[in-house]
Amino acid sequence: MSDTERYDAIVIGAGAAGLMCASKIGAHLKRVLLIEHNNAVGKKIGISGGGRCNFTNTGTKPECFLSENPRFCTSALARYTPNNFIEWVEKHNIAYHEKKLGQLFCDESAQQIIDGLLSDCRDANVDVRTGCSVTSIDNIGDFTVNTSHGEFTGETLVIATGGLSIAKLGASSFGYRIAEQFDIPIIPTRPGLVPLTLADDELQALNDLAGVAFDARVSTNKTTFEEAVLITHRGLSGPAILQISSFRKDGDTVHIDLAPERNLEEELRTLKNDDPKSTPFAFLNQQFSKRFAQRLCEHFSWIKPIGETSDKDLRKMAEQLHHWTIPLSGTEGYPKAEVTCGGVDTRALSPKTMESRDVTGLYFIGEVVDVTGWLGGYNFQWAWASAHAAATAIGSKN
Repeated sequence: MSDTERYDAIVIGAGAAGLMCASKIGAHLKRVLLIEHNNAVGKKIGISGGGRCNFTNTGTKPECFLSENPRFCTSALARYTPNNFIEWVEKHNIAYHEKKLGQLFCDESAQQIIDGLLSDCRDANVDVRTGCSVTSIDNIGDFTVNTSHGEFTGETLVIATGGLSIAKLGASSFGYRIAEQFDIPIIPTRPGLVPLTLADDELQALNDLAGVAFDARVSTNKTTFEEAVLITHRGLSGPAILQISSFRKDGDTVHIDLAPERNLEEELRTLKNDDPKSTPFAFLNQQFSKRFAQRLCEHFSWIKPIGETSDKDLRKMAEQLHHWTIPLSGTEGYPKAEVTCGGVDTRALSPKTMESRDVTGLYFIGEVVDVTGWLGGYNFQWAWASAHAAATAIGSKN
């Protein structure tokens, strides 16, 4: 092992938060080491947004984040906004566009975001070490980080190691283990922004419809999202399902409104008067694919023409379409989850600096913290904002 090298700050994890934090600390003329156990930086950035990186959302606000301590994210988000990152994107000459609902994507490739962050690190003389595994961390005066590349020390240590989602990209529990080592509490973790799996009977009834999508309003625990739902071979996915998955806990019921903003009972009664020979299938096929409309009729045993259906049964039909309750068996887990809910308890951190309240010089940023954004660029904005908060605090130290 080589002689110990000393840095002002050591950042572990070269994802979105780690890259930005390291470059911004280095811009304050600090000597910074950035450690990444993968053979390349920013792997999760690279696959995000279908390879075009949904790098922020112009509608970002604290209400778009889930945490046991909901107001924790307010300070960091206020001090580094989507406009700040848009300025960064434009500074690096990255062309971008808004897809929908404030979601901003690169026109060309997510690699442009990675290259821009690496360029900033080079400009700030950050020592970037890839393929570097951390074996232990000690805190005796300064932080000592033992790695496969040698031993390093620094007065500041930033943990930006992410969560458990997408293990094939190198996700691990490392950040949580470091928190536990320093007696920092962890909010129990679970997969977020993840497809939901159906109970066997329901799956058997729907799995041959894999690929069928429809717009719906999906709700659980007084939380509602209205976007597309996609039937898969294992259950349900699509933006509305991914969104609601972060709010659903084991045992919670998920309701699907197949016709939001419509009064189906009134429509069915009108149809009964105007076209009594019309069938439930014909009515549903106006909005859904033929296969899905047929399956709904089979599932609910809707066979009789509308004109032969009592008003009571029409009301029940409308209620079933507005409040379709699907028996769920769980989720597809961390391998398919886009984020990890839970993590380092924010009550143990400063909302202004991300520093541990009890361990001087120890910071946690990004996904490892118990702050989880909605689908659509919010989690990247949290990465940038939390990284900026920590870097500003660290850079201002003498």
